[in-house]
Amino acid sequence: LLLLLLLQILASCLWLGRSEVVTSFESSCPQFFFRETPPNEALEPENPAWICQRYKNQYYYATLYDRNRRIPVYSAYLYQPGPGTRPKTWLVEPQLMGPTYPKTMEREWTLVNSFSVSLEQLSKSQAILQDYKNLTGLNRGHLNPSGHHADSSSRTATFTLTNIVPQNEKLNGGAWNNYEQQTMMRRTQGCNTTYVVVGAVPGNNYIAKGRVNKPSYIWSSACCEVDTNHRKAWAVIAENDKNEVQLLTLGELEDMLTQLYGRDQVYLFDRDCPRE
Repeated sequence: LLLLLLLQILASCLWLGRSEVVTSFESSCPQFFFRETPPNEALEPENPAWICQRYKNQYYYATLYDRNRRIPVYSAYLYQPGPGTRPKTWLVEPQLMGPTYPKTMEREWTLVNSFSVSLEQLSKSQAILQDYKNLTGLNRGHLNPSGHHADSSSRTATFTLTNIVPQNEKLNGGAWNNYEQQTMMRRTQGCNTTYVVVGAVPGNNYIAKGRVNKPSYIWSSACCEVDTNHRKAWAVIAENDKNEVQLLTLGELEDMLTQLYGRDQVYLFDRDCPRE
């Protein structure tokens, strides 16, 4: 009995220590993926971090982060748009520095002042605000957009630099914004639940003196459950130096990403999502 009690205490301690940088999405925050199935390993970078994006003690979405290039590979979330204002705070991911740091995203200022972390130390593990200063023709592009979330906490959770890439400003404010705001609204009509995986293909150029990669393409894919027997899917891709978005089937996007990455066949969703 005592052993059982000890095991229970140990289990609860482990649960309390559920960190944000996790070992796998399947075991930590599978709810953001259709059928709890994340994309396959074909997109994994050399030095990955799996982040269950936690804010105010709740998970809001999942991000596969490329530590070397300091950009996200993809973010996965549920499409649940709601009215509300755009947050102003930018956050970073303490756990990328190591498991002893806070398990929830924080402001740089808080880490510097309350956890005696230097900006230099923080910048070794991820992009920081300084990296995105004085950009020309680029801005901080959300992969998972705040407008696809229903309340202020979930919207604020998208304002972490681990969900940001250097994006062409015309694309970000133009055709991509159009897709996020209008096309998504049209396409998701009749959907009960819409799972989204949105990502960035690394490019050959960098900002911030070679610290942060500028993606060559930005892409997004969605799998929507209409009811228990019917699903629909769609996808888009955009070159990160043009203000245009190409509408694709899920299968077309997966094939395109397979070519761009030049590795194994890419699968973004469980096979029950229609590829046609």
